[in-house]
Formats: sequence, C-alpha cells, structure tokens
Amino acid sequence: MSFASRVVRWQAEHGRHDLPWQRDRDPYRVWLSEVMLQQTQVQTVRAYFERFLLRFPDVFALARASLDEVLALWSGLGYYSRARNLHACAQAVVQTHGGVFPRRSEQLQQLPGIGVSTAAAIASICFGERIAILDGNVKRVLTRYLAFEHDLAQAQSSKDLWSHAQRLLPSASSAMPAYTQGIMDLGATLCTRRAPGCRRCPLQADCLANRLGHPERFPLKTRKIKRSVQSMWLLLAQTRQGAAWLYKRPETGIWAGLHCFPIFDSEHALSAFVDSLPVEQQIWLPSFTHVLTHKDLHMHPVRVHLAKRIDLAAPGQWVLPKQWPSLGLPAPIKALLQNA
Repeated sequence: MSFASRVVRWQAEHGRHDLPWQRDRDPYRVWLSEVMLQQTQVQTVRAYFERFLLRFPDVFALARASLDEVLALWSGLGYYSRARNLHACAQAVVQTHGGVFPRRSEQLQQLPGIGVSTAAAIASICFGERIAILDGNVKRVLTRYLAFEHDLAQAQSSKDLWSHAQRLLPSASSAMPAYTQGIMDLGATLCTRRAPGCRRCPLQADCLANRLGHPERFPLKTRKIKRSVQSMWLLLAQTRQGAAWLYKRPETGIWAGLHCFPIFDSEHALSAFVDSLPVEQQIWLPSFTHVLTHKDLHMHPVRVHLAKRIDLAAPGQWVLPKQWPSLGLPAPIKALLQNA
C-alpha cells in the first residue's frame, strides 16, 4: 500500500473529525482556521474560531468590519499581523474575486497573508488540487519518514523536501482532502516532537527514522531564534468614572495597530510624567513578564487615579469600561484593564 493510501485510511479510522472547521469544505472556514492555527494550538483556536464565525459568518461580513472590530475579537490570540492580514485578505476576496475564493494555490498566494502552505491547504482540502503542504506537523512526518537529514534552515533543503512531498501525493485529486487532513493529523497526534507514537503509526514499517531508532532527531534545523529582552513602564491612568487613557500603537513594531497604555523606557521617565498630573492615588502594580516569540517583555505597570479628567500629553483618548471589549488590546493590557 502506498504512503498516501495508508495516510488516507488512517485518517478515516483514527484522524480528527470533530474540529469545527471540518464540518464542510467551505474555503472561508478552512482559510480562517489555517490562519488561526499558525503558531497556535488547536485547543486555543477552537474558542476563537467559534466567536469569529458568530460575528463574521462569511467573508462579506469580515470584509465589512472595521479593523478594530477584528483586532478586538483577536485579542489574546497573539501574532496580530495575522488579524490585519485576515481583514485585508477578506476585502481583497470581496473586491477582486466577488467574495469567491480562488480555487488554485497559485492564485490564493496572491492574497494578503496567504503563504505557500496555507494556499496549498485551502486548494487541496476544498478543491482537491494535488499540491503538498509543508506546515510544521507535515515537515516532521516527512523528514522522519524519509530520514531527511538536510537542514531546513536552508532554502534549498525546503525546496527538496517539497519535491519529495509532491511525489508522495495521492494520484487521485478526490483523495486530496482526506490525505491533507490525515498527514496534518499524524503530525499533531502521533508524530509529535517528543515521544512520538511510532507503534501506532501507519507509516512505521517504512519510516527510515524509526528504523534508525531516533525519530526525535528529525527535522534538522540549525537556525535558532535569537531572543531579546525589553523593559516597559506602563501608565494605567484612570478617571473617577473608570475611563482609562489608551492610544493606538504605530502600524509597525510590537502590538502594531493595537490600543495600549502610554509606555515609558524607564521608571524615571514614567515618574517624571506622573508628577505633572493631578494624581489622587498612585499604586505600583506587581511587575510581570510577557513572553513573545522572539522577546521577553518585562512589564512594570503603575495605576494612577486622577483628580480631574485632562488630556494626557501622550496621544490617545479616554475610554470607558463598556468600550474596552470593542478595541483590539494586547493580552497583558486587557488583563490589567479587567483587574483595574
């Protein structure tokens, strides 16, 4: 039995069939799930996916929405450029394609935020295109099955792996939806980073990494993420009515386009600014660390209650608690507001 046939049969018997985006082959739902699942676990995505569908049931609703509405629903999911691209992509699908997603992966890649693997997932699952995907889970399955020892940090190695992936596809386009879902499921549930379930894997007999006895060695990727550290002093300024001063971050950098408290580079700078305000009460809140992919943010928040409502020198506006849910807020800012 071929590689693809074993994956398809395993998916039918043991694959995941209860994910909310699997109920049909609607490209809108598949696209939405693929974007959300980038760098995010399935269990986290489920709740966000359901909320998005309730608010934006189709691509037309998402295209009509404001970016703030989209970012507000995305708040806490991280990697906010995905939300901005999601909104831009919906508008492009409506304006350029009449609300109908293109059927071919090459066309899909022309849309904002849709890369090679996401385009392949949509085209193969929804339209049966014989095109390989190479997300993290699939790379792990293929590099282990092939004992692919080339460094995936190198562009040529990724191209070579993609060629192998194309060769292993089912011959019939009708099998592509089950195959694509199946190979993703294998990587997510059996061929995991640590302690892979090789004994239950349908590919075990021909898996070269399994024969070598160390599947965890694959995939090989030498480039390491360089982490950095940044300290931030945050000013949570509030009026007697509970309004908080928020400003919209620039369109580039950390938390681009999201609403945030004024940020200072040092305790001295924050204290000097607070001294210029009509402060009734000042409370230093516990410091904490917020972890991003490439950076650790050491957060030092101070809450001040003002004797009167004035516009702060920092750009922004006063926002009442009832308005907070409609804004795109970074997770730590949202948590501080909720506990204010």
